[in-house]
Amino acid sequence: MSTKSNKARNWVWFAVIALIVLHQDFWLWDVSKPYVFGFMPVGLAYHVLISILSAAVWFFATKHCFPVTDEDTSTPSPANINPAAAASVQPSEIKP
Repeated sequence: MSTKSNKARNWVWFAVIALIVLHQDFWLWDVSKPYVFGFMPVGLAYHVLISILSAAVWFFATKHCFPVTDEDTSTPSPANINPAAAASVQPSEIKP
């Protein structure tokens, strides 16, 4: 694993932990006004912001921390088998 992906992984963990802490918005429990955009309570707007930030963190995580290819590509799967080649195999050619 490269240093770049280790740094990205560390940033993702930091962001996830920060979002978990920020999600506990005890300071907005009793606040109903002011309204954001004239209709949305400030607590709900805060959770909308947290949700958008969470989506951005997971997008970053999938782009920078997940492997580009499958780890195990040595075993054939039905998706990797050529149907034309599979159809040309005679039953007598198959060895038990």
